[in-house]
Amino acid sequence: MSDRSPLARFALGAAAGLTIGYTAARAFDALADRTNPAPPKERDPKRYGQTRRLLMVIGLARSAATSAVWAFGLADSFERALKPVPTPLRLPMFVGLLTVIEAAREWPADYIEEYQLERIFGNSERTVEAWSGDRIKATLIGAGVAKILALVGGSLMRRAPKRWPWIAIAGMPGLLAFTNVVAPTFIMPLFNKYIPLEGPLEEKIRSLAARYGVGGATILRFDMSRQTKKANAFVTGVFGTERIALADTLLDEFAEDETLFVVAHELGHYVKRDPWVAIALGTGLLALPLLLGNRIVRRTTGRDTGDIGPAMRLAFYLSIGQLAAMPIANAFSRMIERRADRFAVTATDDPASGARAFRRLRDQNLAEDEGPKWSELLFSSHPSLGSRIAALERS
Repeated sequence: MSDRSPLARFALGAAAGLTIGYTAARAFDALADRTNPAPPKERDPKRYGQTRRLLMVIGLARSAATSAVWAFGLADSFERALKPVPTPLRLPMFVGLLTVIEAAREWPADYIEEYQLERIFGNSERTVEAWSGDRIKATLIGAGVAKILALVGGSLMRRAPKRWPWIAIAGMPGLLAFTNVVAPTFIMPLFNKYIPLEGPLEEKIRSLAARYGVGGATILRFDMSRQTKKANAFVTGVFGTERIALADTLLDEFAEDETLFVVAHELGHYVKRDPWVAIALGTGLLALPLLLGNRIVRRTTGRDTGDIGPAMRLAFYLSIGQLAAMPIANAFSRMIERRADRFAVTATDDPASGARAFRRLRDQNLAEDEGPKWSELLFSSHPSLGSRIAALERS
């Protein structure tokens, strides 16, 4: 740090202080909750929404601070420590260690902001053991995937130091499509039990899906209730791996016509090729930060990004770029959600069931009708439920 300006040293120190201080505070809160569990709170959507928004803003600031600490404060030390490791394995080994270290450091914050928050607002009854088990599985999977990507990416960076960003951008759509095949087939079943849906509702859903070319999709019920009381449904998969998945919390609480409207909404994403459009948009929004970040790293370090230090600096610039692009990505997401609502109205010819479904979703998920406009513009991937209900009532 001696070659940095006083302002840079102050900024890095502030980032480290925020990271360490917040972790320590949340660790104290978590220990206190384990000794004397926090009492339930009233199921107040406004208070719940305010809490979630505050934690989101803090979380974004913490994420940027932590990324800066690793990029400009710790990465070089780890690089020196891993010098004895063969060059191709250094970055993957570091990324695996980083994933595990960060998961352990974030454990107290996640305990309070995920497990405790959902429990005290009545959204979940799962045990801390079940929550911990899911989190450990997610960490191990994340570490494994990150190591593979680091191995491939690091090799590409070293072999094509000037061309690799363009190669990465060109390969991104294929990688994201591959993820859409692997995740629902192999990853998601590690966290929930998916079983075929049977009975009259399954027949109606299949008939609806067949009208739009997805009649052969696998229709599944999954035990979302093991994690939360909230309801959800989704259509996922590409290249013949299409799945229509319905949470048990939705199937058990929603009327049949409401469920069909929700399924029709999800089918709208499939019919309009929204996953592919999202892949294209995601690739586009990644391209500029990747190209600029790589140029900045090469100019400021004079080194290839295949080394640990430069790679972490690039990761920092990418995280800032993705944060800046969030409003654009969310605006696009809100647009396709509204389009899927319109598709569902056309498919079911029953906007009233959609309005009822969204009201039930609002109540079950403890959601606000309308949050602050700034929050929707910056952070929300879905339009407000109030506006969606109003649009259905006008249909």
